Amino acid sequence: MGLIVQKYGGTSVADLDRIRHVANRVAKTFDKGNNVVVVLSAMAGITDGLLDMAGRITASAEKRELDVLLATGEQTTAALLAITLKSMNYSAKSLMGYQAEVLTNRDFGNARIVDIGAGRIKKLVKKNNIVIVAGFQGCDSDGNITTLGRGGSDTSAVAIATAIKADVCEIYTDVDGIYTADPNICKKARKLDKISYDEMLEMSSLGAKVLQIRSVEFAKKYNVPVHVRSSFSEKEGTMVVNENVEMEHLVVSGITCNKNEARITLKKVPDQPGIAAKIFSPLAGSGILVDMIIQNTRASGLTDLTFTVAKTDYNRALEISKKVAEEIKAEEVLSAENIAKISVTGVGMKSHSGVAAKMFSTLANENINIRLISTSEIRISCVIKEKYSELAVRVLHSAFGLDKE
Repeated sequence: MGLIVQKYGGTSVADLDRIRHVANRVAKTFDKGNNVVVVLSAMAGITDGLLDMAGRITASAEKRELDVLLATGEQTTAALLAITLKSMNYSAKSLMGYQAEVLTNRDFGNARIVDIGAGRIKKLVKKNNIVIVAGFQGCDSDGNITTLGRGGSDTSAVAIATAIKADVCEIYTDVDGIYTADPNICKKARKLDKISYDEMLEMSSLGAKVLQIRSVEFAKKYNVPVHVRSSFSEKEGTMVVNENVEMEHLVVSGITCNKNEARITLKKVPDQPGIAAKIFSPLAGSGILVDMIIQNTRASGLTDLTFTVAKTDYNRALEISKKVAEEIKAEEVLSAENIAKISVTGVGMKSHSGVAAKMFSTLANENINIRLISTSEIRISCVIKEKYSELAVRVLHSAFGLDKE
């Protein structure tokens, strides 16, 4: 007997037929002698529809009330799955986030989990109930409903798996695992049997949309095995686990592409202590996340400073940067939206040389110019023109031998 947490995304519970399909899969797992806790997203499109309704009333709805509104999407699917399972003669109980004791901070719309009591879940499981928890939501210390941001149901599932000491957390989605590249871009992309937490963290931060990054952080911190698999097939998916020697043999495990990037450059910035803080503090104060930062020193005590932000933050970031440039007497501000970030990731890069050289020469052979470069221990990223992004993914996938089984 195992204790299994299963999370189903919006496409998996898109309508009543899909919910019945999920109920059958949950029942099958339960009938094998396992205890099962299910975490659900809202039906596909429901969250956007609720936001649209609120937007038709006002463009500046209070975030607290938006969280109350959006939480109803997961509440609906949790109740419908419980009703379906009960109609199949299974004992099932649905819980909202606050009933599952998911305690968060007060950052409405993007709350972070502080603690999970899980006492009620454990009691219900002990009584042989299938417990269904509405994902994406919790409550703060004053009892206000909060939501965890886009993809937050993944985080709910892994956090609950941690709290109840589950044997595995299964994330069911519309893809059957983690691939070496986006199959829509690279037809030769292959499904990975295993990937390390660190590789998955890098790939999630670089644009891979299979797992929400905070869920991977939770899994790594508490060593929760995560099984990414499809709710539309019975095939085994990809296990996200601690790295092992076998993983290190594969130098590069994946190629990712993020087109949601924009570049801002401040030219001829005074090269003095405190200047970088003056540039980035206003951006941080506005909640803008800065990704890559490159500084090029010039002669005469000047420097050029380039950074990237998400396209959704581009206009605000550009406005703030122009204001700061005037204050610090920078010569001008340049910007570009037509860029993409291409990255190669792999734990094997820690013990193998030549990865950067191969990446740069492969792109050069295709006449693809590199605008920015950043690295970590297991990742190399290059900013290039967006129009070359899909070509770059395909040629790098081949260059690093990922086309082969």
